[in-house]
This record gives sequence, C-alpha cells and structure tokens, in this order.
Amino acid sequence: MAVLPIRIFGDPVLHSPALPVTAFDDDLRVLVADMVDTMHAAPGVGLAAPQVGVPLRLFVYEYTDTDDVLHSGAAVNPVLLISPPPVEEAHEDLDAEGCLSFPGERFPLVRSTDALLRAFTVDGESYEVSATGWLARILQHEYDHLDGYLYVDRLEFTYAKSASKIARKRSWGSPGQQWMPGVDTFDGGA
Repeated sequence: MAVLPIRIFGDPVLHSPALPVTAFDDDLRVLVADMVDTMHAAPGVGLAAPQVGVPLRLFVYEYTDTDDVLHSGAAVNPVLLISPPPVEEAHEDLDAEGCLSFPGERFPLVRSTDALLRAFTVDGESYEVSATGWLARILQHEYDHLDGYLYVDRLEFTYAKSASKIARKRSWGSPGQQWMPGVDTFDGGA
C-alpha cells in the first residue's frame, strides 16, 4: 500500500464536516490500507480520512493499552456516544494530546472517560466498541476530525493562545499545507 501526505491545520478539508461513505468497495479498502500505513509511518494511534485530504466519515485507530491488549480497526460512518466530560482543568501531563494535523505539539485537553463507538467495517458490517481511558480519548479525537474539529479547537484559553502562536509562527492556516510521514519530521512528534 502507500503512505499518504497528511494535511496541516488550516486546510479546509480539516475544518468541514465529512460526508458519509456510500460505497463499500475496493477503493474504500485501498484507502483504509493506505491510512493504516500512513498512521504507522507518522507514527500515530489514529488517523481520519480528512487528514489525508479525503472528506469521508472514516477513521482508523490502533492502540495497545497498559494490559498489552491491542485495539485496532477502521470505523466507517461512525456514531460516537460519550459520557459527559469531567468538569475540571486539564492536567498538563495526564491529559496531553497531540495531532498529526498539528504536528510536533502536545496540549492538555479534558475528554470524556467513556465512549461507545458504533460503526461499520470496510465490508459494511456493523460493530460496537465500548472504550474507556486512552482508547475513549483516541476515538473522540478521531471522531472530532469527521465533524471538522481539531483538538486545538477545543483547548482551554491559555493553551489555545499558545497553539495559535505556533500556527502563526509556522505559517499554518492556509489551504494545501501538508507533511509526509517518513520524510518530514517535527520536533516532539505527535
């Protein structure tokens, strides 16, 4: 398969709601395989189709938890149900999150601790995943991409201000900017 370029903050595809997948075909299977290869090369624990310039409601994820259990899959046309997030300030270390579309940076963000993912496989079969902790965080992060949000859009004011300064300094915020996993690098990779 292939590694795809990842769009950077400011590209319109990242800031618009994605469209439902309508064809469960070989093109979808190739896209998912390419997304998995891209996620591994980046490296990351999740990747949404808009991040590779494809405005479809689809994401892939792969995470090994503290019990050494691998959680992975492709979520096509997902629905995500979450518990209300705790009302607290984000912990700088425990809640630190990164994004391949805002590469090289990490900021704390409070997320719901529980999530229920309902989605379809690339073959059109429905499935459910009940998630807690980091897996719930990953699913929320990727799902946000499908609605046109990056995690930096949800940051508390102080962190949002820092993220905005970084974006300006790196001249992010315009269409067409991207980076190539395995070729381009960012200090403190997310």
